[in-house]
Amino acid sequence: MSFVSEFKEFALKGNVVDLAVGVIIGGAFGKIVESMVNDIIMPVVGAVVGKIDFTNLFIVLSNDPKYSGLALDALKKAGAPVFAYGSFITIAINFAILAFVIFIMIKQINRLKREAPAAPAAEPVTPEDVVLLREIRDALKK
Repeated sequence: MSFVSEFKEFALKGNVVDLAVGVIIGGAFGKIVESMVNDIIMPVVGAVVGKIDFTNLFIVLSNDPKYSGLALDALKKAGAPVFAYGSFITIAINFAILAFVIFIMIKQINRLKREAPAAPAAEPVTPEDVVLLREIRDALKK
């Protein structure tokens, strides 16, 4: 089998195509969850905690005065060492929500995939020669 035909066989297997579709849908779904966390959940959490924007929580790890008073984006562009724990909190919440949603989806898919109880097995078909031998045996008994 040539390399090209072997690759074609591999690439066109059902599992590979299913995986590709899953990755594409997962990427799009991840963006939806990210938007939900950044635009809906974190503002509510920030309002409850005290109007805190978690993405702007950071500590500058440098004593250089040129970094004082700058926003997180400006510090990152300037190459300043920054401990951005607010971004980490947002990403951790994002992950937790995504993991929970995937758990619920898998749970529902598994519930739908459960097969109905198997029907009782029919009696095995007796081979024709065995049936014929039984008939001969029964005829000789008479």
